[in-house]
Amino acid sequence: MKILVIGSGGREHALAWKISQSPLTVKLYCAPGNPGIAAIADCVPVSAGDIPGLLALAQRERIDLTVVGPEQPLADGIVDRFTEQGLKVFGPSRRASELEWSKTFAKEFMQRHEVPTASFKPFSSAQRVEAASYLQRVKFPIVIKADGLAAGKGVTVCTTEEEAQRTLADIVEEKVFGNAGERIVVEEYLEGEEASVFAVCDGEEYVMLAPAQDHKRVLDADRGKNTGGMGAYAPAPVVTDELLQTIEQRILRRTLRGMAEEGRPYTGCLYLGLMITKEGPKVIEFNARFGDPETQVVLPLYQGDLVELLVGACEKRLGDFPWKSVYGQRSGSAVCVVLTSGGYPDRYQTGLPIHGLEALEAMQRVVVFHAGTKTEHGKLVTAGGRVLGGTAILPHGTLTEAITTAYEAASLISFDEMHYRRDVGKKALQHLSRPT
Repeated sequence: MKILVIGSGGREHALAWKISQSPLTVKLYCAPGNPGIAAIADCVPVSAGDIPGLLALAQRERIDLTVVGPEQPLADGIVDRFTEQGLKVFGPSRRASELEWSKTFAKEFMQRHEVPTASFKPFSSAQRVEAASYLQRVKFPIVIKADGLAAGKGVTVCTTEEEAQRTLADIVEEKVFGNAGERIVVEEYLEGEEASVFAVCDGEEYVMLAPAQDHKRVLDADRGKNTGGMGAYAPAPVVTDELLQTIEQRILRRTLRGMAEEGRPYTGCLYLGLMITKEGPKVIEFNARFGDPETQVVLPLYQGDLVELLVGACEKRLGDFPWKSVYGQRSGSAVCVVLTSGGYPDRYQTGLPIHGLEALEAMQRVVVFHAGTKTEHGKLVTAGGRVLGGTAILPHGTLTEAITTAYEAASLISFDEMHYRRDVGKKALQHLSRPT
């Protein structure tokens, strides 16, 4: 098969890396790709937002399967456009992906279908005064979310009214998230531990992948600003097999059934962002695609053929897949430490030379996924906030071994003002040390 991956980040590198291992893959393309992806695929300079250009590329190269990485093309209707032209594409339709691109829709959908989530109240930008008045009456801490897509940064936990009012002003008046802040959602703050579960869906059936845990805050001990993700590990021991069954029954099945009932059948990867509370798992957010950086630890642990799985979803054949080979998967461990530019997620410098990748070539259990890199005058340099994801993959190893290996890899890489968290996986070790 000829396969096209759309996107240019660490998630897309992980997708391309896994897809390249399938015997079904004859030729692999990526648009626009990055220097890491270029080692395993033909990178074509078409941006992920150029839907007409991507459609022309798929038609010209006679692509058999297109895999959409980032969220914006899904919100812009790329799957609908490709499907109208008879092209096979993995991802949800624009209406189905509204689960991600409108938090108001997602919250009201969960309310309609009894999917457990935090209590909430939505406001439009025209209701600025009403929102400010509401913030005077709520119990803190609370969570304020921009309704639309904000690159994983549109969520703020506010511990005081002053902080909440400032966040409201930033979103509605200063428009720090642009049009994504035309509406906001004020949510109850949930106590517990976060986890992520991916399900590859065909509209009715699904295959669940290994549960993971992301590290969204920029600093150790979950301090500092929210980011797109500073690291991840899988499997996440906080999600036991018993808990995974609860997630399947109370969240995943209800969501897929509800979407089908509302005329929005969900085909693609459904990302469940969860808080594990004392009352059980609750949805913090849905994403309509593979998450980043979790994809960099979940896909390496998937023991099956990813291309076969994605095609099965597109062709609505997941009911025929061997269930136990992936459900509740616990074999092996993977840890990703994200290396970022100094100053991320705020202002940061780019174009800085990256050193040390050659030293990692001898580390067979490490893959470095490129996120924000480019080649300049023949040298690899930084080109974004999240630069690289150093991922340790131990198919038969423990999480402790994977953490050690990932940090060994991180220590060999350098660029000016490089930053990374030093506690990726620490929560998992606390779970594993508890008596069973």
